[in-house]
Amino acid sequence: MKYKSQKVAYAYFLAAMGLFAIQVLGGLWAGWIYVAPNFLSELVPFNIIRMIHTNALIVWLLLGFFGAAYFLVPEESERELYSVKLAYLQLIILVVGTLGAVGSYLVGIHGGREFLEQPLWVKLGILVAALIFLFNISMTVLAGRKTAITNILLMGLWLLSLLWIFAFINPDNLSLDKMYWWFVVHLWVEATWELVMAAILGFLMLKLTGVDREVIEKWLYVIVATALFSGILGTGHHYFWIGTPSYWQWVGSIFSTFEVAPFFAMMSFAFIMVWKGRKNHPNKAALLWALGSATVAFFGAGVWGFLHTLHGVNFYTHGTQITAAHGHLAFYGAYVALNLAMFTYAMPILRARAPYNQVLNMASFWLMTGGMSFMTFTLTFAGTIQTHMQRIVGEYFMEVQDQLSLFFIMRFGAGVAVVLGALLFIYSQLVIRREVVEPGPQAVPGE
Repeated sequence: MKYKSQKVAYAYFLAAMGLFAIQVLGGLWAGWIYVAPNFLSELVPFNIIRMIHTNALIVWLLLGFFGAAYFLVPEESERELYSVKLAYLQLIILVVGTLGAVGSYLVGIHGGREFLEQPLWVKLGILVAALIFLFNISMTVLAGRKTAITNILLMGLWLLSLLWIFAFINPDNLSLDKMYWWFVVHLWVEATWELVMAAILGFLMLKLTGVDREVIEKWLYVIVATALFSGILGTGHHYFWIGTPSYWQWVGSIFSTFEVAPFFAMMSFAFIMVWKGRKNHPNKAALLWALGSATVAFFGAGVWGFLHTLHGVNFYTHGTQITAAHGHLAFYGAYVALNLAMFTYAMPILRARAPYNQVLNMASFWLMTGGMSFMTFTLTFAGTIQTHMQRIVGEYFMEVQDQLSLFFIMRFGAGVAVVLGALLFIYSQLVIRREVVEPGPQAVPGE
C-alpha cells in the first residue's frame, strides 16, 4: 500500500463480500421456488426473497465500486484521501440502510417498485451516503494529480448518484412512472456504471500489464464515448410498450444496436493490453478475473442484449425468461466479475501479503462463470419455448410455466455451482494459506 488511507477499501470489500454471499444464497432460494413453488411461501413469499436477492446485488456492487474508488483514487491522485472518517461514516450509513431495508421487506414494508423497493428513509440514507462519497472523492482528486482514470471514474459516480434522485419521483401516471424508473435502472447499468467499469478496468490493466498510461487513456476515451452515445438514447428500448410515442421504437432499436460497441471495445482493450504488456505479474487470478469480466460482459450485455432489443423481436420476447438470461449474464460479466477482479488485486496489497490461494480463486472463477453460462443457455432455451407457446400459440402463462419445469431444475443446478464458486472465492480472499511467504517481489507491497 502506498497510502495509509487506502485501508478504508478493506472495510468496503469485506461488507461487499458479506452481501455477495447473501445475494447468491437468496438467488438460489428464489431459483428453488421455481422448482417447488410453495417452498416456505408462508414464511418468506417469493416477491420478498426476490427483493432481497436483487437489492443485495445492487448494494454490494455499489460497495465494491466505492471501495475500488477509495483504493485507486489515492494512488492515481498521489495523495491521501480527504477524510478517512467520512469514508467510514458513509459505510456505516449504507450498512444500516441495507439492514433496515431487509428488515422492512421481511415484515412487508416496501415501495413496490422493482429494484427501488426501499422505504423512503433508506432512499434518503443512500442519497446522503452518495453525497458524502462524492465530496470526499472530489476533494481528494481536486487537490491531487488528475488522470483519465479518475476523471472517468468521477464522471460515472457523479452521474449515478445524481440519477438516484429519480428514485424519489413516483408519478400517478404509469407511463411517466416507468419513464423515470428507467432513468435510474437503465442509465445506471447501461451508461454510468459502464464508465465506472471502464475506469476500474483501465486501472487494473495499468497495474497488471505495465502498458503505458497514454495507450490506456486513449482506449478509455473511446470506450466512454461509445458508452454514452449508445446508452443514453438506448434507454428507448425500454419505452417500446409503456405508452410512449411510437418513435421510441426506432430510437430505441437503433441506439440499442450500438450498445454492443462499448462492451466489444472493453473486451478488445483488455486482451490487447495484456498482449502489449506481456508483464509477468504475480497476481494471475486478478488478470483472469479482469479478462473474464470484459469477455463475459461482451456476451451477456452485448450479444444477449442485442438478441432481443429490436422492437420487432422485443414485441414477442418482452418479459420472458430471455430477459432473465440476458440480465444474469450481463450483471455477472460487467459488474460482478469486475468487482471480484478488483478484490483479487487489492486484497493482498491491503493485507500486505503475496497473492494467496490463487488456484482456489481461479477455480472459483471457472465455477461461477461456468454455472452462469449454463444458466444463461438454460434460460435462453426456456425463454424461446415460452415466447412461442405463450406469445404465438396463445397458451396461458401458468400452463407454459409448468412445461418449463425441466429448465428450472437445470437453472437451479447452475445456481448451486455459482453459489459454491462464490463461497470458494470468499474463502480464497479471507483465509491465508499456511506456508510462510518469503519477503521479496512476490509480496507486491505497493503495486
